[in-house]
Amino acid sequence: MNRKIIHCDCDCFYAAVEMRDEPNYRHRPIAIGGAANSRGVISTCNYPARKFGVHSAMPSAQALRACPELLILPGRMALYKAVSVEIMAIFKRYSNLIEPLSLDEAFIDVSDSLTFDGSATRIAQQIRADVEAEVGITISAGVAPNKFIAKVASDWRKPNGLFVVKPDELDAFSAVLPVNKIPGIGPVSAAKLAQQGVHMCADLRSFSELELEQKFGRMGKTLALRRFGLDHRAVQTSRIRKSVSVENTYPKDLHSVESCKQALVPLYEQLLQRWQKLATHYAVSGLVVKLKFADFSQLTREHANEEIDVVFFQQLLHQAFSSGSSQQRAGGVRLLGLGFKLSTPVTQQQLRLF
Repeated sequence: MNRKIIHCDCDCFYAAVEMRDEPNYRHRPIAIGGAANSRGVISTCNYPARKFGVHSAMPSAQALRACPELLILPGRMALYKAVSVEIMAIFKRYSNLIEPLSLDEAFIDVSDSLTFDGSATRIAQQIRADVEAEVGITISAGVAPNKFIAKVASDWRKPNGLFVVKPDELDAFSAVLPVNKIPGIGPVSAAKLAQQGVHMCADLRSFSELELEQKFGRMGKTLALRRFGLDHRAVQTSRIRKSVSVENTYPKDLHSVESCKQALVPLYEQLLQRWQKLATHYAVSGLVVKLKFADFSQLTREHANEEIDVVFFQQLLHQAFSSGSSQQRAGGVRLLGLGFKLSTPVTQQQLRLF
């Protein structure tokens, strides 16, 4: 089924809001993130900063080494959420079928829209113009017959661009896409595909669907569709959450399992606070603990469990810490994270702090 899908993605959203409010920031490299002296991490940055190699998830100290002139701002999340509400309200002028992916990104299904005689391209143009005029930031957009290609297209002419892939262009456009453009294909999967001689989506077409499933499991079914630019997923106006989590990066490394357990308690309380907002719609199906060591290596341990109790997290923490190499443990833990895996239908559960 050929739908008319627009994928809208704000250009360096947090940084764009800061540049809007302070014009002096527009031509200098800025980033949103934590302070370098407290092990901060970059959340996003503007395009002048990206020219120096600064990117999201980069440690702030490393970002400053790459770009000594970089201004790192702490961020104003309440403001960004308020701006997001304004942007989503503009989207709703053109369709009720909106699937937000984050504060600054969404799919919009305009298949049945009569605006501009049903032209998705003209609707996308107007959305971009409205956001720039009323909110003061720019949006890049992709227009395509499905979500996969629309998302790829929105990145094609960033920043402040629009790219359209028509139904009769779908096959040719997807053939030349690198496989790492397919959501779910990370560096490890891309390397595995490269070993099979697969670099572009066209390379996947030499395999049968059965061969793809045998080689790549459940991902094989997705690859069988995406290699031809196909995606049958509808825009979902209500999203099903699969997890809820919290994490913290510590100013000083945690060098023992006992110090990690002490740090776990306030994190667990934060997790419960987040979970309570979801408890009427979801059930807990599993627990997850994540450790990131001083050398930035990472270990996670998870366990299928419907019971909520800090003791289970402590046990997973002990397993994760003990499974680390002696070198990892000697360097210490710089980040600790906890999470619940979620499922539906819901069953009311008793929450226990300790």
